[in-house]
Amino acid sequence: MVISAYRPHKTQNSSDRSESTGIVFDVAIIGAGVVGCAMARRFALNGLRVALLERGDDILSGASKANSAILHTGFDAPPGSLELQCIRDGYREYLDIHRTMNLPLFACGAMVVAWTEQEAEKLRPIREQALENGIDDVMPLERAEVTKVEPHLSDAALAGLRVPGEALIDPWSPFLAYVLQSIRLGAQVHLRTEVLGGDFDGKIWTLETARSRFRARHVVNCAGLYGDIVEQRLKGASDFAIKPRKGQFVVFEKSASRLLNGIVLPVPSEHTKGVVLTRTIFGNVLIGPTAEEQDDRARATVEREKMRALIDRAGQMLPAIRHISITAAYAGLRPASEKKEYRISMDGARNWITVGGIRSTGMTAALGIAHHVFGLYAGSTPRPAPGPEPSVSVPNLAEHLPRDWQKPGYDEIVCHCEMVTRRELEAALSGPLPAGDLGGLKRRTRCGMGQCQGFNCTARITALASPRIDARHDIIDGGQSNAG
Repeated sequence: MVISAYRPHKTQNSSDRSESTGIVFDVAIIGAGVVGCAMARRFALNGLRVALLERGDDILSGASKANSAILHTGFDAPPGSLELQCIRDGYREYLDIHRTMNLPLFACGAMVVAWTEQEAEKLRPIREQALENGIDDVMPLERAEVTKVEPHLSDAALAGLRVPGEALIDPWSPFLAYVLQSIRLGAQVHLRTEVLGGDFDGKIWTLETARSRFRARHVVNCAGLYGDIVEQRLKGASDFAIKPRKGQFVVFEKSASRLLNGIVLPVPSEHTKGVVLTRTIFGNVLIGPTAEEQDDRARATVEREKMRALIDRAGQMLPAIRHISITAAYAGLRPASEKKEYRISMDGARNWITVGGIRSTGMTAALGIAHHVFGLYAGSTPRPAPGPEPSVSVPNLAEHLPRDWQKPGYDEIVCHCEMVTRRELEAALSGPLPAGDLGGLKRRTRCGMGQCQGFNCTARITALASPRIDARHDIIDGGQSNAG
């Protein structure tokens, strides 16, 4: 069977690298967001030859670069849903591996707070849903108990639910660790490699990209905001449509963290989980996201009116935060679809697995989604026995754990707001998966993300980074980097 969709013009630079070397990958994963990175790890751990194809300059450069970094228990997920299963599996696996990979965990717990009588009436059904989902430590709180958990919260809080298992993590380093582990197992990572079309001959996919041609027996589509477009390009049609949903956030400076012990969740509405007020693993306090549907898949703008509304809302919940400065404001896009549920399906006749419509719970669920998808794959295909799991450890950026600047030999502090050392920057610019752009460098080190937003350190960071980022290391293959 041959499936033909869009056939791009083949440029002179198209080297047909995978064909010329005779490589046929077991799996090509399209998209290196949180789900694609976890997927690469899962398939590589099971001994399969993996190609991870990413259109951006670095991993996590699309929807995954902006999220609230909360590790969810699934207490409010739809009972019996695939989403709940993946959240619970992902949560459990993260707890299993976070110490060996040096992945931070701030087990602060969360509290769902009711601010109106109508919201208070919804707390009982939420707790019943949590119990149905197997989260049996969710406890109701009276007004006085809410204040005991969060002493600086406004007196307007009426009641709450304590969710002890909710936690904070680094939104980026876990997924870097997953990819590094897959590379140690022989996976290839190809950046700036947008998939433009492809053919399936009944056994093998040939994927046309902007840079090369790749051959793989199976394809897993984890393209996030472009998931439906990839389906259309390669299969001729998509069963779902991505509806980009913008979320804007405001970040308060680190002195705000003394006002908040953990995560304050809203009572969700029919349409949104609502605005969260939370500490971050980096020591700040964050409020957001908004939920705004838009057509643009690439640009997420920050708007003054929305920012002011978020700041006002933070002041209503936590009055003392009105005296704290703002560090940053940013916006991200979530790959929502026309339905709430995950859009995960397998087309066995075409050796194709779709992983689409992964909404805001995707960061927690990523490991669980990868486990589920591998189960779909393994159910139809003989699989090799898994080998030993190589050890991978990533640098810590969490504020509550020892940082690099606290250890001798760091050379110099380059970013004084976030206390980022030259040694950290050098490490992020080298190794098997160096930062592909300045955004990737920030996500690996937090340089330029503090109170001055890079005003004092950008020139120095650029001087250190430019030679290597300009070198454009495109292909990462089993610990080796090659110019593309």
